[in-house]
Amino acid sequence: MDKLIHGTAASGTVRVLAAITTETIAEAVRRHGTSPTASAALGRLMTGTLLLGSTLKGCDRLTTRVECNGLIGGITAEANAEGEVRGYVKNPLAELPLKENGKFDVSGIIGDGMFHIIRESGLNIGVKREPYIGSVPITSGEIAEDFAYYLAKSEQIPSAVLLGVRLNNREPFVAASGGVLVQMMPGANDHIITMIEDTIINAPHITEVIDAGAKPEDLVKLALGEIDFEILDEKPIQFKCNCSYDRALKTIASLGRDEVESMIEQDGDATMNCGYCNESFVVSAEGLREILAGY
Repeated sequence: MDKLIHGTAASGTVRVLAAITTETIAEAVRRHGTSPTASAALGRLMTGTLLLGSTLKGCDRLTTRVECNGLIGGITAEANAEGEVRGYVKNPLAELPLKENGKFDVSGIIGDGMFHIIRESGLNIGVKREPYIGSVPITSGEIAEDFAYYLAKSEQIPSAVLLGVRLNNREPFVAASGGVLVQMMPGANDHIITMIEDTIINAPHITEVIDAGAKPEDLVKLALGEIDFEILDEKPIQFKCNCSYDRALKTIASLGRDEVESMIEQDGDATMNCGYCNESFVVSAEGLREILAGY
């Protein structure tokens, strides 16, 4: 099972999070039938969102949204503190040729646009709070750099972000996926920062070590090098959506009596599709009549 760890280094002045997300991203790719480059883009965003989302409190939720003018049309991922994540792309078949270095042209299918982080708190305690929304322009479209730029500009936390997805030509198609988030907290000295920067610059690509069997702890070592670290927490992670038949009923009911009556007259039933997980829920004519009875 995929796993995420949260640790600290350099007397608490460095926070590090690392995750292996291969099975999680494979499930997202299976559900959405994404093209290779769209799979890489979705996997990177979902992994980054998991890493950042793991810093939330128990009932909070974090959504990352890429609004762009590229072929992919946009990407959204949502995670909570429990290690659950879901996501989708607007155009799952968006594709471009590989770049000259053989890498996926993720920045090419994203193009220009905005990178948004939405933090929602107190979701299950009955208290409605306004979400915090931070936004920055897309700087590279490679996603890892966009996370780092957002954290530096919007939250004033110098960070290094490594994200990667490696595919193969057979199911489950995702051979390796994971990421590391290193954050410099107050008190981090310049020597430590330089050591980490040098280590990351000279490190092998993250998917190479994951494909070779690396665990989250190995990803931390890849980013921190000789700097000792302490693991504070670890948790399993998975693709999980909160959609359900009951939610589909509530969504249809929110459309109003006239719309529900029109569904019965024209189609006899209604089908609701969840954009996050591609699951479909069919509400029969009888179910629609029960909705009408509740108005």
